[in-house]
Amino acid sequence: MSLKKNLLGINKDPKDTKIVVAMSGGVDSSTVAGMMKKEGFNVIGITLKLYDDSKESAHSKQCCAGQDIMDAKRVADKLNIEHKILYYQSKFKEGVIDNFVDSYLKGETPVPCIQCNKTVKFNDLFSEAKKLKADALVTGHYVKSITNNDVTDMYRAIDENRDQSYFLFNTTREQLNFLRFPLGSMMKSETREIAKNLNLNVADKPDSQDICFVPNGDYVSVISKLKPDSFKKGNIKDKNGKVVGVHDGIINFTIGQRRGIKIAAEEPLYVVDINPNLNEIIVGTRKDLIKRNILLKDINLLCEKNVFDNEIFVKIRSTGKLIKSKLNFKRDNAELELMEDEYGISPGQACVFYTKDKYGDKVLGGGWISKS
Repeated sequence: MSLKKNLLGINKDPKDTKIVVAMSGGVDSSTVAGMMKKEGFNVIGITLKLYDDSKESAHSKQCCAGQDIMDAKRVADKLNIEHKILYYQSKFKEGVIDNFVDSYLKGETPVPCIQCNKTVKFNDLFSEAKKLKADALVTGHYVKSITNNDVTDMYRAIDENRDQSYFLFNTTREQLNFLRFPLGSMMKSETREIAKNLNLNVADKPDSQDICFVPNGDYVSVISKLKPDSFKKGNIKDKNGKVVGVHDGIINFTIGQRRGIKIAAEEPLYVVDINPNLNEIIVGTRKDLIKRNILLKDINLLCEKNVFDNEIFVKIRSTGKLIKSKLNFKRDNAELELMEDEYGISPGQACVFYTKDKYGDKVLGGGWISKS
C-alpha cells in the first residue's frame, strides 16, 4: 500500500522525510524551518557564510552577515533542529563578487543575486543536501512550485510584490525537482504572523534591502576597493559622436541613468550606451532609451523549445512588468522581440521567460542580455 504524499509532495511519512532548509537568518527562511518542524519533518538547517564581515556589515540588514548567522542559530536552537554553518567565502568571491566587478568594468549592469543562487546557494547547497541523503531542499524564496508526476514547475508567487522567480531562472530541472518553496502561496504578512505564532526571535526583523556585499547600495565603493585602477576619465558623447563632456569612470554609470551626467541640455540626458573598449559614455534623450529587440546569451530552459511557438511573456528587470514577446532561437543565443516599448535595457541584466496556465505565471527559463 503506497503512502499518501506529504505536504512537500513526497511519498513518505513526514517523520521519515529528511529535509534541508536553507536558513539565512531572516524571517522567511526561519519561518519555513518552523513550519517544516511543526509538520513533523526531520529538519536540518544550513546557513552559508559567504563573505568576511567588516565592522560595518556585521550588524547590517543584509543576508549572510554575522548577525544573520547568529539569528539562524538561535532559531535552530528554539526549534530544536540540527544546524550547520558552511563556509563558502572563497567560492562566493570567485563566483559572485569577482563576476560582479568584472561585469561593471564591461559596461554591464550585473544581477549578483542570480549568480549567487546559481553557484553556492543552489549548486553547492544542493550537493550538500544530497550528501546528507535529504529528500528535499526547502527555501524561503517567494516562488510557487507545483509538482505533477514527480516533475516540479516554478511559478510566480501569489504575493507579486515579493516574487523572486526572476532571480531563480538559472535553476536546473534536476535542482527544481529537488527544491520546495512553501512561501510561494502566501502573502508576506502571513509569513510574519506564522513567525510570531512560533515565537521566533526574527518575527519582526526587517527584510534585507541591499546586495549582501554592497552596504547601502554603494557598489562604486566596493569596486574602488577591489579594483582601484578602474576609475579612468573618458569622454561623454552624444549619439552623433560629438564630445559633450568628461566622466570619471564608466563604472559610475548604468544604461538609463540620469543623475551624475552633469551636462546642460534642452532635454534631460540619459546614459543610452556604454563603450568599455573606448572608455566612453553615450548620452541621449529618454526616447533614445526605447528598445524592442534584445539579443540573449547563456539560455537556461525549463521546458521544450516548442513551447515558445506560443505566446510568452518576459521580465527584463526584477521589478519590471510582464511584457508580451516573441523568442527566436539561434545557434548559440536567442533574439527577443518585445511587443511594446521598454526603456533602459542594459547588457548584464537577466531576461526571464513566462507563460500563463491554470496555475499562474509559469517560469520557462531565461537568459542574459548581451545586446539591445
